[in-house]
Amino acid sequence: MSKDIYDFTADSIKGVTVPFKEYSGHVLLIVNVASKCGFTPQYEGLEAIFRKYSKEGFDILGFPCNQFAHQEPGTPGEIESFCRIDHGVTFPLFEKIDVNGKNAHPLFAFLQKSLPGAFGIREIKWNFTKFLVDRQGIPVRRFSPDTKPEDMETEIRSLLAIPA
Repeated sequence: MSKDIYDFTADSIKGVTVPFKEYSGHVLLIVNVASKCGFTPQYEGLEAIFRKYSKEGFDILGFPCNQFAHQEPGTPGEIESFCRIDHGVTFPLFEKIDVNGKNAHPLFAFLQKSLPGAFGIREIKWNFTKFLVDRQGIPVRRFSPDTKPEDMETEIRSLLAIPA
């Protein structure tokens, strides 16, 4: 069993394999996203905190997922265009994955095991579930889909060692 996220890789939205070791020393927010979800407007808030703290070593990694009411039906090109053009997203996006079940991406299986949700339930319940990872690659907090990006800012600043 992995102790941190650096053992994993994922394919970018362009199909390039990205080793998570590239993010060593960064604070990360890993989010399963969808284009046709009621939480999709969170893209703007995610982008705002990404831009605000990216120079401090903060990254957001977006993982499109179609497992929840088929709210991410598009191709990689359609998803990328929607995120970049319609929502101004500049943070890294990855290929569409499963986050639950036997075909769940190994990263999300690790995140779920590391940080179960409410009542100890590991399964991700909906789009825009967020996992905060410290500079050592250790998952430290799981946020529900209805947690707004700006409501995570205090914890992000703390992990970045930015005074309040």
